[in-house]
Amino acid sequence: MYKGKAYKRNDTSTVEVDQVELKRLVLIGENLYFDELPTNRSNLTFNYFFEVLKEKLFVSNPNEDTLKTIGLLNNDNKYNNAAILFCDQNDFPGIDIVRFGSNSNEIMRRENLFGNSILEQFDQAVEIFDSYYKLEEIKGMERRERYLVPKEAFREVIANALVHRTWDINSNIRVLMYLDKIEVSSPGGLPVGLSKEEYLNGRISNLRNPIVGNIFFRLNLIEMFATGIRRIKESYININHKPIFEVSQNSIVISLPTTTMKESMTVDERTIHELLSSGILFSSSDLAEKSGFSKNKVVRLLNSLQEKHYVRKEGAGRSTKYYLG
Repeated sequence: MYKGKAYKRNDTSTVEVDQVELKRLVLIGENLYFDELPTNRSNLTFNYFFEVLKEKLFVSNPNEDTLKTIGLLNNDNKYNNAAILFCDQNDFPGIDIVRFGSNSNEIMRRENLFGNSILEQFDQAVEIFDSYYKLEEIKGMERRERYLVPKEAFREVIANALVHRTWDINSNIRVLMYLDKIEVSSPGGLPVGLSKEEYLNGRISNLRNPIVGNIFFRLNLIEMFATGIRRIKESYININHKPIFEVSQNSIVISLPTTTMKESMTVDERTIHELLSSGILFSSSDLAEKSGFSKNKVVRLLNSLQEKHYVRKEGAGRSTKYYLG
């Protein structure tokens, strides 16, 4: 603190910290999490949440003791922020879903999911997904379901957005549904202490909202041990176009391409794209060594992939690294 203002180090410079970030830093210093902070709200109901507990966990008669057991109600009978998220009167930001037509100017449908349990919002988002990306095919005497976007990938992205987003800012999770992809933007960047490379490779599970995360884990909506990103990638093993993960200071954006996205990469470009899909940042020399292409050819391919918005770069000169974006 200096003259009533707080500052933090940002690489080699010192920058002022705003009030929201200051509160987050204070919580980290006290080893507290936003979802466990007490609230003065009372007279809450948990009808949807209790129905899910009955169905998923076979809890026959959920009540206040159940809420205490899973961490939503303390011994003084005070609710915390996590309880607000799961109750029927949830007033935190929700999920904004937009379905586009043939271009981004043609909005076919818009839904704002809010004012109810985040479990209900999750189910509603999946229901909207099914209405646009699930197909039924009849082969012989059998009716089969096929998805234009892997359903497990979409469920994982929405669940992770609800679990890992920052809830102290008034921003919705944004879901943009296009004909050839789904783009999900979650407010808040990575938790403190988690690097982009660790996030993309699923090496560390660093929960920003542990109570929310534990409940989603118990309901089998997420994996606790940092397998979410890997599971999303694995769902695209047999699909040409791969998910794109864009991480910034204030948001995480994940793009899920459809199985019918038009081919726009050459065979050699796809080789470079596959190498970058691991999530690791590579230099052009690294890619030349791994692909067997000359460095000049790799540079030409990277330039082409950047023009097609498949690849981005950071740094300059010999420090330049490339990644999917």
